[in-house]
Amino acid sequence: MIRIRGARSNNLDSIDLDVPRGALTVFAGVSGSGKSSLVFDTIAAEAGHQVNETYPPFLRNRLPKWTRPEADELAGLSPVVVIDQRRLGGNARSTVGTVTDAWTYLRLLYSRIGTPHLGESNRFSFNEPAGMCPACSGLGETVALATDRFLDLDRSLRGGAILLPGFVDGGYWHAKYTDIGSFDPDTPLREWTEDQRLALLHGGAHASRLDPRPPASYESLTAWFERIYLRTSDDLSDQKRQAIDRFTRSGTCPECGGERLNAEARAVRVLGRTIGELALMEVAELAAHVAAVHDPAVAPVVAALVERLRAMDAIGLGYLHLGRATASLSGGESQRIKTVKHLGSSLIELLYIFDEPTVGLHPHDVDAMTGLLKRLRDKGNTVLVVEHDPAVMAAADQIVEIGPDAGAAGGRVVFQGTYAQLLRADTPTAKALAARTPAPRTPREPAGTVTVAHAARNNLRDLTVDVPTGVLTVLTGVAGSGKSSLAAELVAQHGAIVVDQKPVGANRRSTPVTYTGIAAPIRRLFAKASGLPAKYFSANSEGACPDCKGLGIVYTDLAFMDGQETVCETCGGRRFTAEALRHRVDGLTVADVDALTIADALDRLPDPAIRKGLRDLDRVGLGYLRLGQPLTTLSGGECQRVKIAKELREAAAPSVYVLDEPTTGLHLRDVDTLLDVMSQLVDRGHTVVVIEHHLDVIRSADWVVDLGPGAGRHGGRVLYEGPVAGLRDTPTAAALGHP
Repeated sequence: MIRIRGARSNNLDSIDLDVPRGALTVFAGVSGSGKSSLVFDTIAAEAGHQVNETYPPFLRNRLPKWTRPEADELAGLSPVVVIDQRRLGGNARSTVGTVTDAWTYLRLLYSRIGTPHLGESNRFSFNEPAGMCPACSGLGETVALATDRFLDLDRSLRGGAILLPGFVDGGYWHAKYTDIGSFDPDTPLREWTEDQRLALLHGGAHASRLDPRPPASYESLTAWFERIYLRTSDDLSDQKRQAIDRFTRSGTCPECGGERLNAEARAVRVLGRTIGELALMEVAELAAHVAAVHDPAVAPVVAALVERLRAMDAIGLGYLHLGRATASLSGGESQRIKTVKHLGSSLIELLYIFDEPTVGLHPHDVDAMTGLLKRLRDKGNTVLVVEHDPAVMAAADQIVEIGPDAGAAGGRVVFQGTYAQLLRADTPTAKALAARTPAPRTPREPAGTVTVAHAARNNLRDLTVDVPTGVLTVLTGVAGSGKSSLAAELVAQHGAIVVDQKPVGANRRSTPVTYTGIAAPIRRLFAKASGLPAKYFSANSEGACPDCKGLGIVYTDLAFMDGQETVCETCGGRRFTAEALRHRVDGLTVADVDALTIADALDRLPDPAIRKGLRDLDRVGLGYLRLGQPLTTLSGGECQRVKIAKELREAAAPSVYVLDEPTTGLHLRDVDTLLDVMSQLVDRGHTVVVIEHHLDVIRSADWVVDLGPGAGRHGGRVLYEGPVAGLRDTPTAAALGHP
């Protein structure tokens, strides 16, 4: 057994629990009940910390950091492998082939038996000078500035002729061009001379011919854009990515045709194919092709590569190709990619922890994932899974439900036993499983249509699809069928608003208080009650504890040893000065307000501005979040619901919204809440398009676009578009139980 006694991380209520080793255990419970606090912040954190302790201090500083959990006893642990949903991301050089090591085996294969013979395997690496295409530096595509999009020639400089972000009238960058005297700021650019326009865009000799000439420090718009947006780190913000997409053009490298390699590497063949051609084959097809190599000199390489490729195919990723950029993978695809490395591992008695492994999987594909979980267990490992999917619960040896509710009303073990026993229990999960399938309803009438024309992104085959407006449309189909590609085309062609699962908090000072804009009303409440200026009740201003600067913790850098975070002794972790904490509103200090849940705050803080800011977060099922909780701690599904709440609060004119699997992280009970929220958006005149596999969401749709029939090159076609009731003869129809 894994023995847990007195676990108190986050909202856990001093939990005592024994979890069987060598078994598959699913942790269930409503959103925010404490499942992740128990599995990740307690079990995984302690196991990870103890493994790290076996290494010297210098190495520990370079390993993942684990914060030790609050618990009286944790015993029976093994080294832990956490396979979460965090997207692989990476830069433009990171591909499915590089991240799975399949490309390493392929390079080795070509370096040994390819003809003509090149020798070293680095000659087939697009990340090394010896192998990369000199024209695109191994990226496979070239990026050119779309300078024709930089300017509106019918406007003057003061009138907003520069369309690049950051050039507002009177701003710092704007003044760099309006105030130097070389350009007339009030004349439309169409009336300028050609030299003047080219000097603004490109500088150089054109600028030298101006009268008066710009100063020596003059920077043209193209030089500015390259410096700010193109010569930067790989970790770009969403705003920077949008600017790059808008003001540049990218295309396949004319030198290498997208293969990324130089001419010598591109000429080498094995079984009549170049390595670049193999990189564009689907994994399932590539496995069969490589298995036909029978040269005994490379038999171990072929065996390892085929095993890796077949493992990817077995867990539903056979439609990917090795050249696919990892940044384009979904969270579910990223998670399944990570599991591939562990299928061939000969280590046993490890502790594997999965975070909702069925995310992104069509019901048709869930059996493959449960089979993987059982394979890991049967090799002698302990597998713990945080999951809401009934199919995974049914496959488990044991289920532990944490609850009964979210936040302070959760954090307790309300059930432990088999799936059959759960169905007879009286818990939120048992009740949700027993609830009848929602009755079909009459679809809403669309207000009109928007047309996605000739979509050819990824595996889409010149699709033209009419998406009805003013209703809820669900894009369905097996994983890899083209749903995300169709949604991306809708966004590109019609400027739809994307509500995804990317983080909403930039740093630990970002909280529901700052995000919703209720910080000022809260400060005004305390200012009115105390007679002090409002700034004295801000942890980011005069009210901040002087020792921890309003963070509540003090970080001590211990050089090559692990840095140490300790609760600030001066404020006791409450973040504010003693003077600020002396004053109360309704018996609460300003620090107590941070500790309130959103639901509690709605009851205890009657200010209309506060209620308006928090109401929509409560409506999307996030009432259990605490006002002072850093947004950096939220899951992907929670981040998406925060963004939905913001749109509910701010949306005015009818818009098109695209939601990417919004049921991620949601308990069966909470899906109804989400459906109500989406209905509210539709009732306000908005168009909502959802990529989703959850059957209750599909049943609630007004319109369905079902893609397939398979994944990758076997998909990309519209199998059905229309009301849900008419869906027949597809994997989605089978999952819905349609005859």
